[in-house]
Amino acid sequence: MGDFLKNLAALIKVKTIVTLVVVAVFAILALRGGLQPDTVMTIVTMVVAFYFGTQTEGKNNGK
Repeated sequence: MGDFLKNLAALIKVKTIVTLVVVAVFAILALRGGLQPDTVMTIVTMVVAFYFGTQTEGKNNGK
């Protein structure tokens, strides 16, 4: 149970929230036809790659 709470607390970080919001906003805009799917895919891929890249870098540096 302690590991679960630690993982849940780790999810509530600013970059995680920003990443989830960006993905959700662009997905909604794409579904409504406000954006071209290619544009959405490019932007979401960049955001997710940045998120996971910084997360991996933090683990390698002992954060």
